[in-house]
Amino acid sequence: MSDDVARESVETDLWNEPRAETWQAALARYPDVIAAQEVRHLAERDRWYQQNLPKQIAEREPAWISLDELDQITEWKMARGVWRQRNLLLVRSNPPERVLETSQRAFAQRPEPLAPIATLAKLAGVGPATASAVLAAASPESYPFLDEIVAAQVPDLGKTDFTLSFYGRYAMALRERARRLGDGWTPALVERALWANAGGKARIAVASKPAASSPNLSP
Repeated sequence: MSDDVARESVETDLWNEPRAETWQAALARYPDVIAAQEVRHLAERDRWYQQNLPKQIAEREPAWISLDELDQITEWKMARGVWRQRNLLLVRSNPPERVLETSQRAFAQRPEPLAPIATLAKLAGVGPATASAVLAAASPESYPFLDEIVAAQVPDLGKTDFTLSFYGRYAMALRERARRLGDGWTPALVERALWANAGGKARIAVASKPAASSPNLSP
């Protein structure tokens, strides 16, 4: 998926919209946009990721996630975006105790902007995007999930690059937007509103299909 396609497919230029009520309207559409993707189990995975997982992490002292939770986070990320079976198999190859220890170390590094992402990215099959999904569930007030559909709507970021340096610039932009919106907005909510504004990957897929051509009457 190209950034140009993503930019052309958004409903509105939400990023440059100063009114919080417009952002709130986009965020309110998020569950419907999830359903509109017509991806098997995505709605259930999203509810677990948005509602259950944050509570489970918050109840642990010190905080950590299990291999099973990392597996489910990866499945949520891929269901909402692009499914990469090889990455999922790599995630599942991590020893359970290593996931627990690494995630515990990463959560202890909060709220440093990049250190927790870099720590989680040491796990097999985990890059900055998957690491950001973990941190966005645990600390939505500091870490947005890295999504290329969202990144394409943020000016001056350039081509989406799933690296630590790109995530740093992306997260900084979403944190600043949340600060400007105020009233309970977090970087994670900003990400969700922008993703809903674009219609998710289903709208991107439709927008990227070539228009039907007229019949060729030439010999």
